[in-house]
Amino acid sequence: MALKTYIVEDNATIRDNLLATLEELAGIESVGTAEAEDEGKSWLTTHSERWDLAIVDLFLKQGSGLGVLDACRNRKPHQRIIVLSNNATADIRKRCAQLGVDAVFDKSNEIEALVDYCIAQGKTKEINSAG
Repeated sequence: MALKTYIVEDNATIRDNLLATLEELAGIESVGTAEAEDEGKSWLTTHSERWDLAIVDLFLKQGSGLGVLDACRNRKPHQRIIVLSNNATADIRKRCAQLGVDAVFDKSNEIEALVDYCIAQGKTKEINSAG
């Protein structure tokens, strides 16, 4: 059972490569993308039954990923939200934790860890669906 994933990332090349990588290696199913804060917040909060995982960049064409994270604080218990950023500093990780983020990954050197995380979440979804 595929992990229904929504990506908020303003760089089209990164977004397309990330989707292709996660679809191939982690078996995710893309349910949509956004390039800006308002678009991401709107979709994630009005389609709460349609996603399992949201991957959010912090720097967007409009607004900030922090606004998207804040809007998702009251998500369903099974839903995971993670940050994928070039700016995954200790301070950013702390702020993300305060906003209820499940994990933070650095774009430059933690893509493999992101793939592993998605695989693990997919397996958890399968177990929960079977039980």
